[in-house]
Amino acid sequence: MRSRVRSLRRDLLTLKADPLPLLGRPGPLRRLPHVLVAVAAAVVVIADSDQLGHRNELGLSYGILLALWQGGALLLALTRPVLAWWLSLAATAVAALASAPHLIANTPWPWTVPGLWAHAGVLLLLSLRLSTGPAVAALGMSVLVPALIELTAGGRPHQSNSFPDLVLFCLTVIFGITARSRREARTRLAEQADLTEGERARRTLLEERGRIARELHDVVAHHMSVISIQAQVAPHLIDNPEELTQNLAGIRHNALDALTELRRMLGVLRSEDVTGSQDRHGSQPTLDDLEGLVANVRAAGLSLTTDITGGLPRQLAPGAGLSAYRIAQEALSNCLRHAPGSHVHLRVRQTDTALGIEVTNTAPTTPPAPSPGSGHGLLGMRERVAMLGGRLTAGPDAEGGYRISAHLPLDVLLTTHDDRAVHDPDTGPGTPQGRQPAANPPSPAPLPPTTR
Repeated sequence: MRSRVRSLRRDLLTLKADPLPLLGRPGPLRRLPHVLVAVAAAVVVIADSDQLGHRNELGLSYGILLALWQGGALLLALTRPVLAWWLSLAATAVAALASAPHLIANTPWPWTVPGLWAHAGVLLLLSLRLSTGPAVAALGMSVLVPALIELTAGGRPHQSNSFPDLVLFCLTVIFGITARSRREARTRLAEQADLTEGERARRTLLEERGRIARELHDVVAHHMSVISIQAQVAPHLIDNPEELTQNLAGIRHNALDALTELRRMLGVLRSEDVTGSQDRHGSQPTLDDLEGLVANVRAAGLSLTTDITGGLPRQLAPGAGLSAYRIAQEALSNCLRHAPGSHVHLRVRQTDTALGIEVTNTAPTTPPAPSPGSGHGLLGMRERVAMLGGRLTAGPDAEGGYRISAHLPLDVLLTTHDDRAVHDPDTGPGTPQGRQPAANPPSPAPLPPTTR
């Protein structure tokens, strides 16, 4: 309660300037409210000086002085509404008390008609700037002070306008509070829209950064894994120059493939014409390139068998073939990195409704080498599958091996045309199998834990 009283006292006992804002429209109409208030103040001065000077018998000089007081308060309300309200209320009290000895029958009192409308204008300009509490307090005092003055008049003949002033002031303050609330709501809505736009731009930027990071991982991780395995084997082939030559040629081939894909991806990112850039640098890999992927990992020393049932789907939607290829590529790369010496089986099965990609490996025969910076492959695969409306399961089997299985709806692969949503469905750079997955993967179905 004390805080409210202090707040009211702070709001109603201030000389702080609070100019009436201009309209948001361009041109001369921006100052239309200020012009209307100035015209109203001039009308108040002219009409009130006549009523106070003649009908209330105060004399022309006193009538003009009080009228200027009330009109000036209305004009001052454009910049200092609280001070203007006090001046208007004081002018009304002085005019009412000075007029009381000279009242004649049917004289409007304690308000003159121009003074009543002038004070209503001041209250309107006040309620447009102050919060609801101070505006209601100003309304109460505007009604109470003239009522107390009227009680002191005794039985003098006059026409009381205390009730009309109550109705007029209440309507004025309600209108002002409503207009101020709407203006504040529009301001908050505009600020919220700006914040939303900023968050949208930030989210888009983060998505683009994530997309670049994912594509870099997909392009580099596989080829570098193969190169690393081949480089480890090279010292053991010194006594066999022919195999060593083939091994070094494989390293060179994988390095060139990695550079080619990097150039192609960077060309797409740098070019404003994405289609033209792809045409210049070659198309992205799809399931049609699965045979080359298999040959590549076999050349790196991976024991791999394949089983393709039902053929590979043709005419996939933009990006769907790339996503399916990346899933198989990442799973095979994980086998190279985390299951050295194991036997891997790749199975691709197409039915009337779905495409299944399954990669299983037996238990590794040697401990895997440390892989710094890993930890996102499974996350990337899960998110690719989730964006295609499928499901992915991953985890160790009973024999000490590991199994990754992706189930992709065929209708989505063949009919999805949102290139951005399907071409880059992932949101993280990729995680090798056996590492911790995302805490809440955005998959349409619950996924089992993947600890290895």
